[in-house]
This record gives sequence, structure tokens and C-alpha cells, in this order.
Amino acid sequence: MTDTTDQSDSTRTTRWRRRVATPLRDFLSTEAGSAGVLVAAIVAALIWANTADSNYESFWHTAVSFEFGSRGIELDLREWVNSGLMTLFFLVVGLEARREFDLGDLRDRRRFVLPALAGIAGMALPIGIFLAFNHGHAGGAGWGAAMSTDTALALGLLALVGRHVPVQARLFLVTVSVVDDVVALIVIAVAYSDDIRMMPLIVAVVAFLLTLVMVRAGVRSGFVYLPVCLVVWGATLESGIDPVVSGLAIGLAAAAYTPGRNDLEQASDLFRSFREQPTPELARFARMGLLRSLSPNDRLTRTWSGVSSYLIVPLFGLANAGIVIDAGFLGDALGSRVTLGVFFAYVVGKPLAITGVSALVTRLSRGRVRPAAGWASVLGTGTIAGMGFTVSFLIANLAFEEPELSDAKLGLLLAIPAASLITWTVFWVTGRLPRPRKAVALLGDVEELIDLIPDVDPERDHVRGPAEATVTLVEYGDFQCPYCGRAEPIVRELLTDDDLRYVWRHLPLTDVHPQAQLAAQAAEAAGLQGKFWEMHDLMFTQQDHLRIADLLRYAGELGLDQDRFHDDMMQTICKDRISADLESADLSGVSGTPTFFINGRRHYGSYDVQTLKEAIRVARVRAKIAAKRR
Repeated sequence: MTDTTDQSDSTRTTRWRRRVATPLRDFLSTEAGSAGVLVAAIVAALIWANTADSNYESFWHTAVSFEFGSRGIELDLREWVNSGLMTLFFLVVGLEARREFDLGDLRDRRRFVLPALAGIAGMALPIGIFLAFNHGHAGGAGWGAAMSTDTALALGLLALVGRHVPVQARLFLVTVSVVDDVVALIVIAVAYSDDIRMMPLIVAVVAFLLTLVMVRAGVRSGFVYLPVCLVVWGATLESGIDPVVSGLAIGLAAAAYTPGRNDLEQASDLFRSFREQPTPELARFARMGLLRSLSPNDRLTRTWSGVSSYLIVPLFGLANAGIVIDAGFLGDALGSRVTLGVFFAYVVGKPLAITGVSALVTRLSRGRVRPAAGWASVLGTGTIAGMGFTVSFLIANLAFEEPELSDAKLGLLLAIPAASLITWTVFWVTGRLPRPRKAVALLGDVEELIDLIPDVDPERDHVRGPAEATVTLVEYGDFQCPYCGRAEPIVRELLTDDDLRYVWRHLPLTDVHPQAQLAAQAAEAAGLQGKFWEMHDLMFTQQDHLRIADLLRYAGELGLDQDRFHDDMMQTICKDRISADLESADLSGVSGTPTFFINGRRHYGSYDVQTLKEAIRVARVRAKIAAKRR
């Protein structure tokens, strides 16, 4: 990356520390931060419904219509939220699922087996519990309201009640929830959609297939997709199927990938053209080039994730959570089969199913298929999954009439604090275990996927630190990159750890750093005389002075044979060594600098000392667990 502004150092540092995270971790952070907003919306809905007589219900039943010639759509405000805006929420859910399949742990399809089975069982058992309470009674038709976890709320409250919960637990929860949401929307489409009309459904399917064709054809303009997606939504609504299904389908169709170096170089060329001749036309081309370098999934996620988390889901809570609570209602509802069925389905059924199926699959496969997190994390995931909101409220509105609707909502609302308290207890007890047992209980002992290709080779790579270190930190860097320059003192501080090995690999971004390639050749030429790291360190103190005359002067300061140094810089051996690192970067999905790998796993997020130290600490713990397993 490059600095394109003359901002203060503190401002640039802030921008650098907040660099791009993985889509998944960005998603986790957004959803966790929105949990408080959603809880506030639920509280506001309850206050509104209990202090303004019938104003709450009358407001949300206000009809709003849009007419297009002789045709139009008329829904009340609650329906516009539930079937309109919530389509965007499920779009984000679909995007997250696709990212996990394309970039996350689920790119190893075997890792999807256990969460998929846990997700299905985590819906089937709660349904069974609900029906055990309501079989043969009027409330039995609402079984779908007792099965689906609210991912956003669960992630947010997991961050609050389990502050030291490892990322693996959150990833497991998201993966289980992906299956949960997909199955739940299928249930809505099949079991809770009445009077399905085939012609609009065919139109919706054809329009959706058209979006897939446009994706394959490389169409990237959102303005082209927008009318087609609106047709998908409108036709699905007209068919009698809840149109939120269309949001999930469109999200799953959006491919996710990291920007390729060729795309980034083309974007740089377009920006350079605009810099040389700042015309509106070139500005438009430069903007389009930058956008094209991002995947459709990434662009949609960054557009809608925050809107979904901080506006749509809280608005959904405000529109649906309001129920009138008085002594008479509580007396009836707390003994209601619907309330009890929903409550125990979530608080008991979810953790039993998710944890039990995970243990059963692990046992039957003799450990070949097991959770990517420790058993305490799996149990905590199961308990925090015992809360439903978005999908459950959607189905409750479709399945129930009053008073069963209010009973179901009360059961769902009571499950939220109950599941949170049980989850807090699980992680509190885990935190009291001896350190080695706690580490295994939280992290597990499954082997992590390796992102780095090829692995570190001490005979080929430039290595600092002890060969027997349990943690290896690999950096792909560029000597002229200012962000690499800011990372350098942090790396030096990390190297005070005597159990850390550091590896440098070249990734000169020649399209934005014209001296980067020459500097990399200089480092390799110095390495041929045994002074790679000395030249490496010196060039980082002189990033603005990396021309050939500067590099020859540095060689002299380091006591190198300058004639040999100059000749070696131009030799094929140095260029081939850099080309090998560039090929490695491409294979490892690296397109920017600095990019770090810790024990072969790519590090996403900030590069500050505390963040990297924590990532190294976790990697060391996992390495020790793996060593004991072997």
C-alpha cells in the first residue's frame, strides 16, 4: 500500500492499524457491535407497546403502497420491514456463507460436514421439544419458530459473556448458523408459504438465473444488477413465498476472492493516468478500476453489512418485539405450551443437539472429523445458539395468531438472557481450569489449514531467530512501502521473543513503488556477501533514498565489494530469487504489503504489537497442543 496524502503521522498510523480484516472477522466485529443496538431496540419496543395503549400495533399496521401503472404493491409497515428490509439482512447472511466457502475454513469441504450435521440437529431437536409440548394442540403449527438461531444476536452476546472466547468458537457458531439460516428459509418457503403461484415463481427463478449469467459474463455494475434483483424480490413476493429467500440466494451467488496483483496493477495504472491528467472521464475509469479489483462479495458486504447490523435488524426488533406485558398475560403465558415449548427448545434443545452431534460424529469417525474448536467452545457455542429472534419472529408472525403469537415472542425473549447466563457459566468454569487443559478445552487439537505456499525452507528463505522456535512469522514486504516501514520497528520488538523465527519474502509492488524491485535485488546481492539482514535494516531507515547510487553507497557503508555488489544485483540469480517469492505470494493469495503469516496461517487485522503478540501467543499454544498430539 502507499501513502497518497500528506496527513499527519498519527492519522496515517490510525489508517494503517485499521487495515482490511478478513471478511469473516469484519463480519464478526460488526455483528458483535450491533448487539447492543438490537437489545436497545427490543427494550424500546417493549416500552412502546406497554406505555402507548394500542399505538404500537396501529403504527406498524399502517399501509404503504407503491404503484407502477395499473400494478402495485401494498404492505403494512411491519410487512415492509419483515419481507422487504429483512431481504437485505439475508443477503448479508448469504454473502457470509459464500465467503466462508471461498476464502474461509470451509474451502476444505470436509470441514463443512460436522457443522452442517450440528446445524441440522440443532434445528431438529428443538422442533421435537416444541412439538412434545404442543402436539395435538393449536400451537403445534408454529414449530418453525423454535428452530433458528439469531446469528447477529448470538455473536454479539458471545463477545460480551465470553471475552476470552477464541476465534475458533465464533467461526464454529457462524458455520453452524449458515446451515441454520439456509434450512430455516427453505422451511419458510415450503411450510409457511400459502397459495404458491407458479408463474411469478418461474419469473423469479428466470431473473435469478439471469444474475448468474451476468456474474459469469463478468458484469460488475451494480446498476445493471439492481433492476434484475428487484424483479427477483417482487416476483417471489407475488408467488406467495416470503421474499427474504431471494436475499439469501443472491448473496450465495456473489463470489468472494482476494484482489489479484494484475487487477491491482491495472487499477494503479488508471489512477496514475488520472493523476497525470485529472479529467472527469479518467476519474470515472480510475474509480471503476478500483472497484473491479474487489470481488462482488466484498463490495456488497461493505455496502450492506453495516446497514443490516445497525439499521435493519434493530428496526426489525422494534417492529416485532413489542408485546403488552401485564400480570394477566404473564400468568397465562408462563404456563402456555407455546411459551414453554419455545423456551425449552432453545435453551435445552440447541446445546444438547449441537454438542451431542459434534461428539457423536467425532466418535464415529474416530477423530478424523471433529470440531475446529475445543469442547468448551463447542458447548459454549451450543448454549449461546439457544436464542432466536429474526427468523423465529418471522415464522411466528406467519404461523400464529394472538394470543399464541405473544406467547411465542415471550418464550423467545426469555431464552435470550437464559442462554447468555448459561454461556457465561460455561466459559467461567472453563477459565478456572489449569492452563494446559483450558487451552485444549478452548482451542481444540485439530490441525489448522495452512495458507502459506510453499512452507518455510531455511536453505532458501531469509530467516532470523532460532531454528527450533515453535512460532514462525513470515512477512511479505516491499522495501519502499511506507506501511512495511512502520511495521519494521514492531517486528524488531517481536523478535525480542526468543521463541520466534522471522522470515522475509519479497513482494515489490513496482506499479506504485518504482525503486522496490531494485531494492529487493540489492538485498539479495548483499546476501551473496553474507549481509542480507544488514542491507535489509539499512534500507528501511532510508526508504526515500533507494536509487542505484544510494544502494551502492549503502554497500560501501556495510563493507561490501561494491563492484561485485553491482554486478550481482543484475545477475539472474537475484532476480530469480525475487521471482520465486512473487510466485509464492500469488499461490498464498497475497497482493499487498505487509502481509504476515503465523505458523503458516495468514494473519488478518491490525499489525500493532499487541495484536501480533496475541496471535503469536495463540499460535504457540496451538503448536504445543499439536506437539503433544504427535
